[in-house]
Amino acid sequence: MVLDFLSQERALIAAFIIFALFISLGVSIYVGVKQSALRAKDEVFGDPERTKGGWYWALCGISALLLIWFYFSWGMGRAYFPDAGNEMCQSAKIDEAISPITAALPMKSRYYKSTTLVVRNVEQLADIEARLPVDAFSTAEQRRLLTVIDQTRTIISAFSNPENQNPESFASLERIAVDLDRVTAQINAGYQGMQPSAKALSQPKWGVAEEEIPLLPMTAKGVLFDLAAGEIKEISKAFLKLRNKSDEADQLIIQTKADIAGLKEAIKQSTGDDRIDKLRAAYVKSVERIYKRVDDGTIFPADALNTVNASVNQLYQAVESAKGSLSFVETVFFPGQGVVKSKTICSEQGPGRWLPKPTDVVATFGKLANPDVESGGGYKGTTLLWWKWLPVADVVAFLIPDGLVDMLPGDYARHQSDGSFVPNYKDKLLAVAQGNIWLGSIPMLDGHIWDSLFRVIVAMGFGILLGVPLGIYMGVSRFFKSFFDPLIELYRPVPPLAWAPLILTIFGIQDDGKIFLLFMVAFAIMVISARTGASGTQLSKIRASHSLGATDRQILRHVILPNAMPEILTGIRIAIGVCWGTLVAAEMLAGTTGVGFIENVARTVSDYELIWVTILIMGVLGLIFDLIMRWVISKTIPWRGKG
Repeated sequence: MVLDFLSQERALIAAFIIFALFISLGVSIYVGVKQSALRAKDEVFGDPERTKGGWYWALCGISALLLIWFYFSWGMGRAYFPDAGNEMCQSAKIDEAISPITAALPMKSRYYKSTTLVVRNVEQLADIEARLPVDAFSTAEQRRLLTVIDQTRTIISAFSNPENQNPESFASLERIAVDLDRVTAQINAGYQGMQPSAKALSQPKWGVAEEEIPLLPMTAKGVLFDLAAGEIKEISKAFLKLRNKSDEADQLIIQTKADIAGLKEAIKQSTGDDRIDKLRAAYVKSVERIYKRVDDGTIFPADALNTVNASVNQLYQAVESAKGSLSFVETVFFPGQGVVKSKTICSEQGPGRWLPKPTDVVATFGKLANPDVESGGGYKGTTLLWWKWLPVADVVAFLIPDGLVDMLPGDYARHQSDGSFVPNYKDKLLAVAQGNIWLGSIPMLDGHIWDSLFRVIVAMGFGILLGVPLGIYMGVSRFFKSFFDPLIELYRPVPPLAWAPLILTIFGIQDDGKIFLLFMVAFAIMVISARTGASGTQLSKIRASHSLGATDRQILRHVILPNAMPEILTGIRIAIGVCWGTLVAAEMLAGTTGVGFIENVARTVSDYELIWVTILIMGVLGLIFDLIMRWVISKTIPWRGKG
């Protein structure tokens, strides 16, 4: 099927489309420049004819916009470099594996973690010492607290002094550096002879399936990075277990721990003042918190990690060298943060996370456009745009109110004494009005798009039908202008969504409420447009018509109405746009079908592809409406802009 092909071969399709877009961009620019040179002498600035045509510039703009979308959504890189994402994933595994080591090095934070800990703890100790609440502690307790603070400082100094570093800790750091150098040598040796596994090769390729980037390495270069990441992960585990050993610090730690325990026991005795008791407990706890932070032994002398830092830098140089052309592809074709490995997935970072690939959007649209709801087509049990057989009786029942039948003379039939019932003419008409009769079926459009279009078209129809005549008469009659203008201007400035809760409460969430809300929007715009056009008629034209013997009706039809048509048609273009925006918002507030309903559901689950599908549908429908109105304007008022 075509839809399956679009889904499975989207990377290939994207490559072809991108190539075609580059060709169209170049051709359009060439034709545009050539045409501009040919017409430069004939065109006059300000002439309306000067702006007609220019299809090549339209093609240029569309091609450029789509190419930008393909680029920043990673669609271009994914189409022409399908293995790059998987290789970047394996490289990201190295970043993830070595992150516990790099967190302790001056690679991202400029300082060794040990330096940061020393500075922070010393500053906090000084602050705690300065804030010692002398009123809350006895003199003896104050001395014990200051002793604990001084001992904690001494512990920091002991950890920071390379002369106190235990040979075992030093040897462990050296082993870490040696192990990293070994991995670096393996990477420098290259990936010759390495082959991905059959399981890895069976993974869906990047840009084909809905899953994230394939996790298992699918190229020899990826296998190299994957193996290196596995070894580095074990090295990082060993690094996390490292602790600075110092005899001096160990003795002070034992003593400080005992002193803090004594202080905690002392403050258990209540002073009789609850506020003082809480203050004493909080202060001792803050001192203990710093002590525990120092006690974990993660502070090393300033130069202790120099060898490890050098080994990590060499490792990254080896990785960059092994990447080869991948580094260029990653830099040029994948804007943003690249690929990040987290837990069990490799995910794209940067614009691609919220800007889906055009081919993904097309594939999503293809699924929605599938009219077979049973096989996964449509959305929420409703097709996107299809057709169905609509019973004529339902249409008739919608158009004919039951009350009209009730107003007819006579009574409805009653059952006979034998239990039989014979309907009369009134019963038969009531059955028609209620749709309880078979009148055949007619093909009718169906689906989310049609539901939205139907609401806009019906509301616009009523808005034009009622708004244009009223606006015309407001433009020619003092009574109509004075009577209706305050009423319309009273509700027109109110945002449509402000009316939505009230109207939807009165009419319900079905079509009635949405159509009435859109009618209010369209009606106000059409009244103002028609009034402006009618009142703007040149007086000389009206007087000339009077002099020729024209009646008021003829003046209205042949002078005022044609003069108002540009404003009316412009008002229709504006009203359609406003109605469409209002409808989508109303469907998001309350609705079970429609484009707005789809986007609202997609928003709640962060389905960006689906959100972009709805945005494009709205844009395309708006463009179609606008093109239709342009054609209508060109056929109905060809004199516009010509004097």
